[in-house]
Amino acid sequence: MKRSIRTTALTVGALVVALGLPAGAAHAADTTPRIDLRVLVVSDGGPSTDAIAAELDAAGTPYTEIDLTRADRPVIDAGFLADTADGRPRAKFQAVVLPNDNPFAAGSTEMAALAAYERTYAIPQVDAYTYARPEAGLHYPVHGGYAGGVDGVRASVTSAGRAGPFGYLDGAVPFEDNDPAVGESYAYLSTPAPGADFTSYVDAPIPGRSARGSLVGEYRHDGRRELVVTFVYNQYQQQFRLLARGIVEWMTGGVHLGASRNYFAVHVDDVFAADDRWNTTLNCTPGDVDCTDPDATPDPIRMTPADVDHATAWQDSHDFTLDFAYNGAGSVDHRQDNNGADALADKLIADRNRFRWINHTYSHPFLGCVQDTTTVPWTCSTHADGSTRWVSRTEISDEIATNRVWGQLAGLPLENDELVTGEHSGTKVLPQQSEDNPNLALALEDNDISWLGSDNSREPVQRRVGTATTVPRYPMNVFYNAGRAAEQVDEYNWIYTSRAQGGSGVCEDNPATTTCLAAPLDTATGYAEHIVPLETRIALGHVLSNDPRPHFIHQSNLAEDRIAYPVLSGVLDGYGTLFADNTPVVNPRMKDIGTELRRRAAWQAALRAGEVSAYRIGAEVTVAAPDGLTVPATAPAGTTLAGAAFGAPYAGQVSGWTPSAGTPLSLTLPASAAAPAAGTAETAPATEPAPDTRVPAGVTEPVPYTAGS
Repeated sequence: MKRSIRTTALTVGALVVALGLPAGAAHAADTTPRIDLRVLVVSDGGPSTDAIAAELDAAGTPYTEIDLTRADRPVIDAGFLADTADGRPRAKFQAVVLPNDNPFAAGSTEMAALAAYERTYAIPQVDAYTYARPEAGLHYPVHGGYAGGVDGVRASVTSAGRAGPFGYLDGAVPFEDNDPAVGESYAYLSTPAPGADFTSYVDAPIPGRSARGSLVGEYRHDGRRELVVTFVYNQYQQQFRLLARGIVEWMTGGVHLGASRNYFAVHVDDVFAADDRWNTTLNCTPGDVDCTDPDATPDPIRMTPADVDHATAWQDSHDFTLDFAYNGAGSVDHRQDNNGADALADKLIADRNRFRWINHTYSHPFLGCVQDTTTVPWTCSTHADGSTRWVSRTEISDEIATNRVWGQLAGLPLENDELVTGEHSGTKVLPQQSEDNPNLALALEDNDISWLGSDNSREPVQRRVGTATTVPRYPMNVFYNAGRAAEQVDEYNWIYTSRAQGGSGVCEDNPATTTCLAAPLDTATGYAEHIVPLETRIALGHVLSNDPRPHFIHQSNLAEDRIAYPVLSGVLDGYGTLFADNTPVVNPRMKDIGTELRRRAAWQAALRAGEVSAYRIGAEVTVAAPDGLTVPATAPAGTTLAGAAFGAPYAGQVSGWTPSAGTPLSLTLPASAAAPAAGTAETAPATEPAPDTRVPAGVTEPVPYTAGS
């Protein structure tokens, strides 16, 4: 059974939600402040504030950023932070993010204005990365604490953290250690200062001591609340990705515009067909247009019925559904060559309802320009006048329609508006084909295609192609032409080693996108020891980044050594050890991913255009948005919209997309979500200059080399 979370479509209109006042009560009698649902991010250009801003961006949560390094920035004063609206006090920001607990000079009027603002309107403050010191509620590290590297440290969410903002985690917060030669994380571990009202939410053992030191904790003082973070991070590091949701929920009180899920979908291309095998002697793939050696003889890789059994068993054990992108001609050709027999197709069709299916064209041809394969790399053929020769509209349409009919006759449960072309062809591919085949859009319209798979490594931004909208897919570095681990490692070495090491030199020629290995991998151990951990980390990073875009592999990777499964299991098993049951992996199909991406793009455009406003007054949240725009929001469980339950549960909150009819949307929060009174701080159970905080070397996300689809 798949684990799938779907948002709930909610009816909206001009809704008025009472605040418990008697009918006709005078407006002037209500002095409850209005809190705008927008975050103020004050940045010094460091990676920690940038990471929090990136998290807000990904979720679609509005924020205003002030760059302290700019001379022309606005001054933070009382007028910048608050005013009145309709005679009611208005706080312009629901939370404040600072680079540290006080990034201003001593005696700063800006810090004084912020402190007064936070105290007056009960606005929480996040110290994105700060030194452990009494001003932040902690002992100096020299007093029994620790200051230094924390690579590989296994931190934990405390009981207070699990009962509070980090309840979506299962407990462990492992810090990355991707390269023993590179320092990736620095932290201050310390305990609360004497008399400090401080509650640790995430802690780790203090080296050489039996005590544990705080990494993330809440400090309450002077009628203010601060979330004190004492380790440095960037937006890609796993430790931040695990904690980012909780940081946002803490500072917004779980009430904000935007929504977030952890997504993972895997497309398996070329099902029913066979994929050509990498030749470890020729260093190319016989059957591929770029493998021109006269001794190149294709050696196909194709799944067997036993591989189908393994796929269904794996799905069952991981509560996950694979998407099979199929080519019907693969089975037709196999039957023609085997006296009508095709045990693989028989098994797949018998088990067809165990998988999701996507049209991948009938015979997997290249659908862009007509390729001239007399040169390596190939080029686009041209007419006598020099214009490009394109694959025709009829040829493209026939490939789509024939495969659809074949799938329908086989009883495959299809969504007819989804399509992935072979090699994502038809859309532009650089450097040879700088524009889409103009016949592609016409053929898509002919076949009522709404969602078209694209290669995220080439086109990460969703776009329109005729009547269709693209769904960018992440290529995994598990190669289409490898069925055995040794073959995968051999090709990996060819791509990622220098010419002097016997490689192709691709990594030398493209240093901006490809990193050379220090030495070739052992073909016997390199897959398990290097490739699997790296690909697992990259894919899990996407899952933890609120990124719904699917990953794609090939049917060859489910055959022979079944090399895809260690990576896929690594992602899902690793996820399962980190998250609580209330935060499952969302496993959507292609059209649902496309819809999510399209909604996000429209939402972000509306935010940039200043077309959305939202605020909270007591238990009522009001959102104004243009007619037809779907609004993402997150709120505590028990929130209602027009008297009905709002959203779908996820990570201890409820969230979802709600269509706007152009009139204000009003959400009523449960009594448990009441905002703290101005000038107070909520009480929770008690429990030298910082080093450079730039992005540590070696922790940016790698870019995969891709071939085939």
